Amino acid sequence: MRRFAHGLVIGKFYPVHVGHLALVRAALARCERVTVQVHVSSAETLDGELRAAWLREECPTAHVVVGRDDHPVDYTSEAAWQAHVQVMRDLLDAPVDAVVTSDFYGEELARRFGATWLRVDPGRLGTPVSGRAVRADPARWWWALPPAVRAWYARRVVVTGAESTGTTTLALALQEHFGTPPVPEYGRTWSEIRPGGLATPWHSAEFDLIAREQVRLEEDAARRTPVPLVVADTDALATALWHERYVGGPSPSVLALAEPRRPDLYLLTGDEIPFVQDGMRDGEHIRHAMQARFREVLQVSGVAWAELRGDPGERLAAAVALVEPLLHAPRALADPLPQVGGEDFAAVAGLGG
Repeated sequence: MRRFAHGLVIGKFYPVHVGHLALVRAALARCERVTVQVHVSSAETLDGELRAAWLREECPTAHVVVGRDDHPVDYTSEAAWQAHVQVMRDLLDAPVDAVVTSDFYGEELARRFGATWLRVDPGRLGTPVSGRAVRADPARWWWALPPAVRAWYARRVVVTGAESTGTTTLALALQEHFGTPPVPEYGRTWSEIRPGGLATPWHSAEFDLIAREQVRLEEDAARRTPVPLVVADTDALATALWHERYVGGPSPSVLALAEPRRPDLYLLTGDEIPFVQDGMRDGEHIRHAMQARFREVLQVSGVAWAELRGDPGERLAAAVALVEPLLHAPRALADPLPQVGGEDFAAVAGLGG
């Protein structure tokens, strides 16, 4: 097959899905160089640079750029065609000799660039998915989302609490109930392996390590989860509270790590159950004070939270009732600009799905 010097792929990628990736990869297979343009309008609520980062992760050899296009979407209008094509020209750093699309608007677009039209998967029969369908029901189209997009869509639930309040028991039960990957408490793992054991003084750097690893474990689970949900046994915010306990004050670096990673729901396990000393815990004498500190912080966290009490079965039932609605409430994305002129050109100039 003929090789082309520079291919052009355009779209909203709102969000990125396997259909987009198949298109870009087909372009990479036929072109020495490929520019992918992410066209973003002010009506949309997903950051364009984030979409570009998703594409770069999946297609690292493509040249991905982002541009704003708020021109009216009217596929019957010559003025609209000219405006959208001008946005594309402004984003290019070199002429293109191939325009790669699935929809047949590509024929006209290629003509305007003096390029060859490469049509991939006509009618989208090979990858029957669209951005509109994903936005409406991401859980149904979960198979079509790359790992980073799954991580963005996944609802996050964190189980937390003072020592010996049943956090791990509840987290494991929820993970089993919903079929999500485990997100264990890395602080406990570090306590078991740290040099000098539990008797040596703690240092802030250890909590930075714990918090970063906790975030990594959660992010890894979010990328792998088979459903739009992640349940974690503690998080960076809880790590910051344990820094207070062991070092004597707040950790700006751990708090900074926690701030942009607020979950959708905190589940605080109650401290009414008997304390069990497993050889790793401080002791019952600080449990109630630590629990009070958790409540205090959660009350001002800006995140929904609930304290669960009772036996393991009662706690699980209450937790499932709180988590279930989250699982069926996808992260909302605003509708893109309305279009005029027919579905046949639904993706023209980056304005399609």
